[in-house]
Amino acid sequence: MSNDEAERVRALAEILHEYDLDAVRVRVGETEYELVAREPAPAGTVVMAAGPAQAAPAVTESAPVNESAAGANVKRVTAPVVGVFYGAPSPGADPFVNVGDRVVPGQALCILEAMKLMNEITSEYAGVIARVIPENGQLVSLGDDLFWIEP
Repeated sequence: MSNDEAERVRALAEILHEYDLDAVRVRVGETEYELVAREPAPAGTVVMAAGPAQAAPAVTESAPVNESAAGANVKRVTAPVVGVFYGAPSPGADPFVNVGDRVVPGQALCILEAMKLMNEITSEYAGVIARVIPENGQLVSLGDDLFWIEP
């Protein structure tokens, strides 16, 4: 997803939230963007969207991350795209990682769904998962912290 597309999705999410809309759909050239507000999935539930007939992910506000809670050595894994965070490969499956798990570079940490594409996010660092920040099904913005890894 390009920076322009990410900005469009972010702007649509803000409009959806600001005007308390149930849905917003915009076509820009050949590309159609649709966001549908719905209740966030319960913790531990992974909602996978597939095909054009399904609704886009819920737009939820996350609690601000307490920057001071991270140690000086913490490595941050951030969202490379705007998308929906999924901590497991499929509904009912075990999560890719949990707090306390040791990870190595290249290990899968989560999936971010952006525009119906599933993007596997891998670790660039070796260490222990100190914190998993988003909830399953939560919309994350470009650059949002996803994981904290301690060496």
